[in-house]
Amino acid sequence: MQPLVQVNDLKMHFPLRKGIVVQRQIGSVKAVDGISFDIDEGETLGLVGESGCGKSTAGRAILQVRKPTAGSVRFRGTELVGLGKAGMSVYRRHLQMIFQDPYASLNPRISVGEAIAEPIRVHGLRHGADVAQRVRELMEMVGLSQSMMTRYPHEFSGGQRQRIGIARALAVEPEFIVCDEPVSALDVSIQAQVINLLEDLQQRLNLTYLFIAHDLGAVKHVSNRIVVMYLGKIVEIADSVEIYRRPLHPYSKALVSAVPVPSPKLERKRSRILLNGDLPSPINPPSGCRFHTRCPIAIKRCATEEPPLVEHGSKHKAACWMI
Repeated sequence: MQPLVQVNDLKMHFPLRKGIVVQRQIGSVKAVDGISFDIDEGETLGLVGESGCGKSTAGRAILQVRKPTAGSVRFRGTELVGLGKAGMSVYRRHLQMIFQDPYASLNPRISVGEAIAEPIRVHGLRHGADVAQRVRELMEMVGLSQSMMTRYPHEFSGGQRQRIGIARALAVEPEFIVCDEPVSALDVSIQAQVINLLEDLQQRLNLTYLFIAHDLGAVKHVSNRIVVMYLGKIVEIADSVEIYRRPLHPYSKALVSAVPVPSPKLERKRSRILLNGDLPSPINPPSGCRFHTRCPIAIKRCATEEPPLVEHGSKHKAACWMI
């Protein structure tokens, strides 16, 4: 079957300009620099990496919230890159996003009932009293009482606000949702509840997720496959169980080694892989393999030639000269 979403050589570069009266471009921030992957219908694809690797920018570029610099994004075989506002309006209701900060994504001046109802009216999915009925259904679906419809965002906790954000995304009956670090701003005790809610909704509504996070434990729990990004590039793609059992790329190994395990005895026996140095600037990324400046096993070739993303076993790809 054809994948629901196909991303090919996607790039998102932000120009750097100098001058006041006459501006000229002096460089660019290469936030996303040529990533490719497919997402099957009903699948959850995890996208992980440390802060600054470009994962959130990639999610926005896929949804055309930010127009990509280059590359291709296909939804059910239709090319989205290059579509104007009118062309994208046809697909907006099928492609939704759950934001990292649930409070910033809600208008503080309107009630949560109106916030959920707004996209329903914009897309003409319900009319009259049916809109309010649909809002009540959505609030019950995400675990909120119907009596909360008239309240405002500041009257809710962080976990409740994220449930409102989920209800708002579901209001237009989407097929594909980008979850942009949906639990990172929540208390640990609430994170599991929201993750379980997302999984339950996926089963009930046949949703497809791109789950963006830096918490590898959460990503492993919800994802079928995991994509590891470093400085705008994909370094490894594998099944979620496989990437924890047998990570191939040195960066993936370092990320997996940092995930705590619930057993104190096992935790004491584990050896952490500590990376030296800071994440390089995406304005002037390193030549060759972008990870070579921090890699403990780098060789001369790593500094001059960029390794391709090649298969190492069934559906397990990695980009490293040392594998």
